[in-house]
Amino acid sequence: MTDYPVNMNVKPHVQAFFDEATNTITYIVKDPASNACAIVDSVMDIDYAAGRITFDHADALIRQVEAQGLELEWIIETHVHADHLSAAPYIQGKLGGKIGVGSKITVVQDVFGKVFNEGTEFQRDGSQFDALFDDGDTYMVGEMQCFAMYTPGHTPACMVHVMGDAAFVGDTLFMPDGGSARCDFPGGSAEELYDSIMKVLALPDETRLFMCHDYGPNGRDIAWETTVAEEKEHNIHVGRGKTRQDFIKFRTERDAQLAMPRLIIPSLQVNMRAGEVPKDRDGNPMLKVPVNTL
Repeated sequence: MTDYPVNMNVKPHVQAFFDEATNTITYIVKDPASNACAIVDSVMDIDYAAGRITFDHADALIRQVEAQGLELEWIIETHVHADHLSAAPYIQGKLGGKIGVGSKITVVQDVFGKVFNEGTEFQRDGSQFDALFDDGDTYMVGEMQCFAMYTPGHTPACMVHVMGDAAFVGDTLFMPDGGSARCDFPGGSAEELYDSIMKVLALPDETRLFMCHDYGPNGRDIAWETTVAEEKEHNIHVGRGKTRQDFIKFRTERDAQLAMPRLIIPSLQVNMRAGEVPKDRDGNPMLKVPVNTL
């Protein structure tokens, strides 16, 4: 793999917050040597049928950061989520910090800017975000050096963020009994996802892996933390040496059977804008529903 600056001696404190409505796990990640922290994959609440947006999940994060006297330096998006809305700008407005995403956000913006007929006023250069990460880019959370790994496949803009001995994998991997994420969205690729997973599994075996989603397969309790070693041995889609060819065949056939995520239409419009809700020509928050397009 690329010579990433792995440092297993740094062990950040990780707090997980599960959002039952979207099966999303958000993390507060604290530098062990300071009060600096990052938030990974936040959630904004939406009652889609009522067209109502609220911030209960984000407010819980904010209360935790404030109660512990932490300083928020980064708000990380592992990718443009299709199943929940990001609360990044709301959190930034309360706590500060920079919003970061992978540089291939521009690809996603170009594709879905057309799907949602956004017009020329919608910037497709990633400028809605404070930082765009390329493969191997580093950044600091307090005294802790972090880095981004480019892991396309689920989407063309997916990144895994590694902070000390902890890696936040987005939708690149699920828990071992959950396997892997779908690849049938525009720009997705089962071939690329397999290669990305292998890149993640080339990290040290003891690396802690933190999931973005969990659905409790076969009725087990919700879980979100595992290790590289556990994934290599037990992941039902790629573990124990399953071949690239077998993975691609399974993933392609499986994806053809999946329904679209319930919140894909609002999620894409909001998340490609770094969590901002689009507005109509009068400045009112407004979402579009493209017909027979997705």
